Amino acid sequence: MEGPSDHKNIITEPLLNRNPKGGFRTLPFILANEAFEGLASYGLLTNVILYLNREYCMDAAQGAQVLFLFSSATNFMPILGAFLADSYVGRYRMIGFGCIASILGTFLLWLTTLLEAKQPPCAHFSDNGNSRTASQLLLLYTAFAFMAIGAGGIRSSSLAFGADQLNMIDNIKHSRIRESFFSWYYVTVTASIFFGMTCVVYIQDTMGWTVGFGVTVVLMILSALSFFLASPFYVKSKPRASWITALVQVVVASFRNRSLKLSTQATVEMRYHTKGSMLLVPSERLRFFNKACIIRKPQEDLTKDGKALDPWSLCTVDQVEDLKALIKVIPIWSSGMLMSVNLCQSSFIVLQASTMDRHITSKFEIPAATFSSIMFLVITIWIALYDRVIIPLASKIKGKPVRLSMKQRIGIGILFSTASMAALAIAETVRRETAIKEGFSDNPNAGLHISAMWLLPYLVLSGLAEAFTGIGQNEFYYVELPKSMSSVASTLNGIGLSTANLLSSFIVSAVRGFTRVEDQGSWVSSNINKGHYDYYYWLLASLSAVNFIYYLVCSRFYGPCEEEEGRIVADEGFGQ
Repeated sequence: MEGPSDHKNIITEPLLNRNPKGGFRTLPFILANEAFEGLASYGLLTNVILYLNREYCMDAAQGAQVLFLFSSATNFMPILGAFLADSYVGRYRMIGFGCIASILGTFLLWLTTLLEAKQPPCAHFSDNGNSRTASQLLLLYTAFAFMAIGAGGIRSSSLAFGADQLNMIDNIKHSRIRESFFSWYYVTVTASIFFGMTCVVYIQDTMGWTVGFGVTVVLMILSALSFFLASPFYVKSKPRASWITALVQVVVASFRNRSLKLSTQATVEMRYHTKGSMLLVPSERLRFFNKACIIRKPQEDLTKDGKALDPWSLCTVDQVEDLKALIKVIPIWSSGMLMSVNLCQSSFIVLQASTMDRHITSKFEIPAATFSSIMFLVITIWIALYDRVIIPLASKIKGKPVRLSMKQRIGIGILFSTASMAALAIAETVRRETAIKEGFSDNPNAGLHISAMWLLPYLVLSGLAEAFTGIGQNEFYYVELPKSMSSVASTLNGIGLSTANLLSSFIVSAVRGFTRVEDQGSWVSSNINKGHYDYYYWLLASLSAVNFIYYLVCSRFYGPCEEEEGRIVADEGFGQ
């Protein structure tokens, strides 16, 4: 059975011989940068719903809407950062810029605690009577904006920047090592999130917002220092031409050449391709776009050195195949969006947990915002077991490498996500019935005699869902999309989560509108005991079940991944 030392002997020595920079020695600094950023960001995000309720006098629905928009921006910015990193500034500079913006954002949020300390407290936990001034809200939203921009800079490029240091992405024999790197990168991020949701949140609850938010400023400073310390040793890939422009050129050129007829016996000379390219003829899928690379009249279409005179009328085969690859992954990408919607319910989970008994001992009680960290603990434990115990043991028993494919992992994760929402709906039904039985239907803040462990099945299933689908999607995009779009590939999950936050906001607004009843509120009422959040969760569970069927259809039509044939070849050489 192969161990960590085996991977090191196979991979690091050739890499370090080829290039004095990069290699495994740079990864601790990159992972530390991401870890400290995760500690700071999630230590803030988890508890912010209570900060908005108690200090900014926002009710549950208002606070959730603000966080939906903030989360959406935080998860959208990485795609903008990835575009800028790939096309203009490079990944190193983008991460550095993100560090500085994050420090500024956390510092401004810390300043809001100093101003709020001078304000009168809100009349009630969920009351909206004491509104804050426009200048106070502007400072709050500006802090959120800089934090979102900073997260975009760091998260857009960290994973791809780490892969650049290993310089092994193009070698199909190293697919197992790359999968291990992706897994342990994910372990580092989720572990930092776990400690952010426990230690940082505990400091906020026990020492106050000023000290708690001040800790996040220090963490972001450490994040920046850990990244910049290894600057002399990094492999810093230069940015390439804008991939968005290249893809748009294919669409425009295809439309301009729409009158051309595609021959089934096309020759290589009819296609425009760059020197040294492995792609001489475009694939037969989405054949309409093949018209973009047809050379009609060489004397008029090409310059003397063989370049296209008008790139908006003639594109390379590589450009055409890049666009096809992106279009091809969109259906599978969209199937993960609803799973992200399920993960966006954390604000409601905090409100549920705040009414339940969270005592571990008679004197120690888990903070409501910390309870969701169990999900990230499950992710970390499962990934470690899967990567270091289950897969090596199964491979040893079988006598050949045993692995779940990327698409299998994604599907399993979506199925777990569906089950998690059903478990959450059951837990909420029991919690609500307990509140009514104990006479607290009019008091959403009363402590109930029901254990918060009812939420444990949901958290465990959600953790397993993210462990399977999160890593599976990241590797899937990285393998299936062109290497020139590697930063974009590593942020597609974030784009799905950004869209999911907007979709969550829309679903909440729609459910509130369609289920509102006079004197009783809606399913997602501000009074969690009067509402029917269990019905809301059953709705999400039903949509998730339909989404699983949709994923199966998308996966079937997608066909085999490009790397699967290579794995078969590698399997034949296993043990030789």
